[in-house]
Amino acid sequence: MSGVRLLVGTRKGAFILTSDGRRQDWTVDGPHFGGWEIYHVNGSPADPDRLYASQSGGWFGQLIQRSDDGGKSWSQVDHDFVYSGEVGDHLWYDGTPRPWEFKRIWHLEPSRTDPDVVYAGAEDAALYKSTDGGQKWEELTGLRTHPSAPKWQPGAGGLCLHTIILDPVNPDRIYVAISAAGAFRSDDGGASWLPINRGLVSEGIAEQGAEVGHCVHRIAMHPSRPETLFMQKHWDVMRTDDAGANWREISGNLPTDFGFPIAVHAHEPETLYVVPITSDSLHYVMEGKLRVYRSRTGGEEWEPLTAGLPQENCYVNVLRDAMAVDTLDECGIYFGTSGGQVYASADSGDTWQAIVRDLPPVLSVEVQVLP
Repeated sequence: MSGVRLLVGTRKGAFILTSDGRRQDWTVDGPHFGGWEIYHVNGSPADPDRLYASQSGGWFGQLIQRSDDGGKSWSQVDHDFVYSGEVGDHLWYDGTPRPWEFKRIWHLEPSRTDPDVVYAGAEDAALYKSTDGGQKWEELTGLRTHPSAPKWQPGAGGLCLHTIILDPVNPDRIYVAISAAGAFRSDDGGASWLPINRGLVSEGIAEQGAEVGHCVHRIAMHPSRPETLFMQKHWDVMRTDDAGANWREISGNLPTDFGFPIAVHAHEPETLYVVPITSDSLHYVMEGKLRVYRSRTGGEEWEPLTAGLPQENCYVNVLRDAMAVDTLDECGIYFGTSGGQVYASADSGDTWQAIVRDLPPVLSVEVQVLP
């Protein structure tokens, strides 16, 4: 029976949770890198033993850790992220120019085919690539030298490149999302970039149909439909069926369309999951009830999923990288909360269980299906 490994990044270390294919009983290993912020842990689709972790701290700065044995041991790889070329300034909150900075790595995205190839999304708004397992990193400068880049401004969490999607069909196509610049697509392996924000409407942007300036929280794709993307934006849930050329709203009957994560069922490309929260100033679930919302219609209609989730006195948040799905026959859904709980559903969201509680606040959740 296949096994499942959850990779959980938190404010105070990384945790690895494992189970068999029934996904009922779990073992917890950790913390790895205790006391450090682990923004993201991710595994290679090409090699289940290859893991990468983004380790960040105010004293030692940004480090990248790599494991070649499924997290049993780790080694620090090169953490010198080289800015290649002259990238200029961007706008700060008050509209004044500010030099680009390097602060942290928000997201790591390994190649689907080569465990030594991995991409990293940084704050401020940089995309890096390593072809040697994280030893050396090179910035793909076409993104931050885009003509629109001087207009980019940070969101409340910083000017973070938090989403990287590698097209499973076209190896030259990459999607990224930046808060608060918007979504971008490359069709030449990252050499040049196209803003893909047509149809997005955002408060605070006077120009309707603005090319950039949108606060995108997360983008998701089903591998069988690489031109269809789903977006959780700073207000609004959106969909595109033409690789980002045009977006339309699919918030439907959601009680609020503000949230951070969005995920797609592994076997049903029209089944989506979001976790609405109260508002952009109240980052917790509505009415003290933790509810995942599922749409089986590509976003036209939504239903609350509550079985096994607390329905009173619960005021947690679920961050953008803290929801994942597995690829077992009965698709599993997982998410972690700001209260340190990790929830799992082995039946596509119909029922849930807390598989661990009282971790530090959860920043990211990724899942691997093991042979």
